[in-house]
Amino acid sequence: MRRLPPLAAVRVFEAAARHGNFTRAAEELGMTQAAVSYQMKLLEERLGAPLFARSGRGIALTEHGRRIAPQVSAAFDAMGEAFGSVRAESEAVLTVSAPQTLATNWLAGRLGGFQISRPGLAVRLNVGDAIVDLAAGDADVAIRGAPGPWPGLVSHFLMRMPVTPLASPLLLEKHPPVRTPQDLFRLPLLSPEDDWWRLWFDSAAAGEVEGTAHPGIRFESQILDGNAAIAGHGVAILSPPMWQSAIATGQLVQPLPHFVSYRNGFWLVHTEAKRNLPKVRAFRDWILEEVRTTLGDDPFGALVPVRNED
Repeated sequence: MRRLPPLAAVRVFEAAARHGNFTRAAEELGMTQAAVSYQMKLLEERLGAPLFARSGRGIALTEHGRRIAPQVSAAFDAMGEAFGSVRAESEAVLTVSAPQTLATNWLAGRLGGFQISRPGLAVRLNVGDAIVDLAAGDADVAIRGAPGPWPGLVSHFLMRMPVTPLASPLLLEKHPPVRTPQDLFRLPLLSPEDDWWRLWFDSAAAGEVEGTAHPGIRFESQILDGNAAIAGHGVAILSPPMWQSAIATGQLVQPLPHFVSYRNGFWLVHTEAKRNLPKVRAFRDWILEEVRTTLGDDPFGALVPVRNED
C-alpha cells in the first residue's frame, strides 16, 4: 500500500515550487494565499521536514524541497499525459450500444449521415441485446427497448415497436386471399409461438380467432424471421420501422392493415454525467431528427410517445 501525503497538498507544493511564489500558486489553483500556506503546513507536518524557507520577502525551497520538486513535477506531467490521452480518445470516439435488429436493419445504414456531419468523430457501434454498463464506461450511449424511461439514466424516447404480419407478395399469390386474421392460419407462420403473434391476434380479432398455426420454423431473432419472410418461407410478425427498405421495395407487404404496438419502445439512454458532452448531444439531436424524418407520416403510430422522457 502506498503511503502518500494528501494529493491536494502535493498539488499545491508542485505549483508553489514551480512558481517560487505562494501568491502565483494560489492564482493558478484558484485558491487564497492563506489556503496555500495552510496546505503547505499540513504537508510539512506530514513529512516531518520543512519544504520552504523564508527568503527576504519571498520563499525558497529547502534542501528537501529542491530534492523532491523535480520528481513531483514529473509525476504530475505523467498524470497529465495519461488523463489527456484518455480525454482525447473520449472526445474523438463515440461508442453506441444498440440491439441487434435495430442496429442491423435501421441504425447501421444511417450512421454514415451522422459521420458526414461530424467528420472528426469516430463512431463505434457495439451490436448486441445484452445491457451494457453505461456507468462503467462500456458505451457512451445505448439504445434500449423498454416500456418507459430507464431508471437512473437520462432517457430520450425514439419510437414505439408497432408489430404486424408481413410476407413476400410471391408467397401470398400462392394462397387464397387473406381477408381476415383467421385466414392467416392457412399460411405458414414463422416463429408461430412468438408472443407478438398472440398480441396481434388478440388485438386484430378481439380474441375471437379460432385455430392453431401449423408447426413452423422457429427463429431466435426478428432479423432471421424477416429474411425468411422475404425469401417466401412464411409470414412473419415484424416491426415495420425495422423493415422500411423491404417494404418500400415491395419485398414485404402487409396482408392485413391492422397493427398493434408492443409494450416496449426504443429509448436513447446515457448517464447524467454525459448529458452535456458535445458528442453525446450531437448524436442525440441527430438520431431524434433521423427518426422523425425516416418515419415520415408515421403510418404505424411509431412516434406516439410511450411516456414523457426524463
